Amino acid sequence: MQPLYLAVGLVVLIAVIVDIIWTTLWVDGGSGPLSGRLTTAVWRGLRRLTGDHSKALSIAGPLILTLTLGMWIALLWIGWTLLFAGGDTALVSPQTGEPADWTGHLYYVAYTMFTNGNGDYSPTSGTWEIASSFTTATGMAFVTLGVSYILTVLGAVSEKRAFANSVTGLGERSEEFVRAGWSGEGFDGLDLPVESLASDLSELADKHKAYPILHYYHSEKGERASAMAVPIFDEAMTLFRYGVDGDAQLDPALVENARSSTDSYLDTLETAFIEPADEVPPQPELERLREDEIPTADDEAFEDAVAELTERRRNLLGVVQADAWHWPPIGNGDSVPRPDDAAEESDSR
Repeated sequence: MQPLYLAVGLVVLIAVIVDIIWTTLWVDGGSGPLSGRLTTAVWRGLRRLTGDHSKALSIAGPLILTLTLGMWIALLWIGWTLLFAGGDTALVSPQTGEPADWTGHLYYVAYTMFTNGNGDYSPTSGTWEIASSFTTATGMAFVTLGVSYILTVLGAVSEKRAFANSVTGLGERSEEFVRAGWSGEGFDGLDLPVESLASDLSELADKHKAYPILHYYHSEKGERASAMAVPIFDEAMTLFRYGVDGDAQLDPALVENARSSTDSYLDTLETAFIEPADEVPPQPELERLREDEIPTADDEAFEDAVAELTERRRNLLGVVQADAWHWPPIGNGDSVPRPDDAAEESDSR
């Protein structure tokens, strides 16, 4: 008997089983300890290797999902192999009567996990027969859980991109979103879209909390990136709340509900190891609203209100930067330079 192999095998099995259950079944738990670290490492590695190239990063989500499932299968395989290898002649060949070697243990565990065995090796006692049954049970059950997890994640990816399309369809920057709903007298036409978007964002936040891998599904196009859409939506709500004159404002209850949905979304950042940005993003421009004769608040009062939202806006910028995007607007020709870019431009002059 090899106690070390038995101990290591048990530790590996416990670790991977906990990680699978944590990731797939614990809705409030986010990613498990192993899959969460794998996700972060792969994403950061891809960003370094590709230089934040958008098309290259679009493979991050599928790659992480594939590697996560592969890691679970591999660890189950390794754990059971070590467990059988630690026994005192746990497996023998019916044809020769010879004990299984390492290759035999790997082979036996592989076909037992997925097919319930084919007789090439046999357990030598009741204990190892029971262990073989558990090998089959864990293989079939957890692989099924893994496949269900993949299907759920892919469905949520479609939903997050649909949300982004809905937001950016109204505007590729917050001021444009507000202007899209202005009728000349008010914003009555935006009531239903804002209510619907707030509901979608709240549901999306729940799915991001349950499946943090969603943060790493990068879209090639900015208009389909939720990391861009959420700041546009929330900054538009900031304009409605603090930038538009009181008599013309959107229904305050709708605005607060939408901002609450953003709060729920921002609460998911910790599970994805996303940190607030070091700098504060540029604030929305009231002059863009005045171009459409939308009545606005005083510039100084608006600036004071936005200054109180510094932490919230740093979190939003953290979402944008973590997904390798720039602060809205989406269009490259109309993009706002990052603070460090602006500093470099000033130095060059």
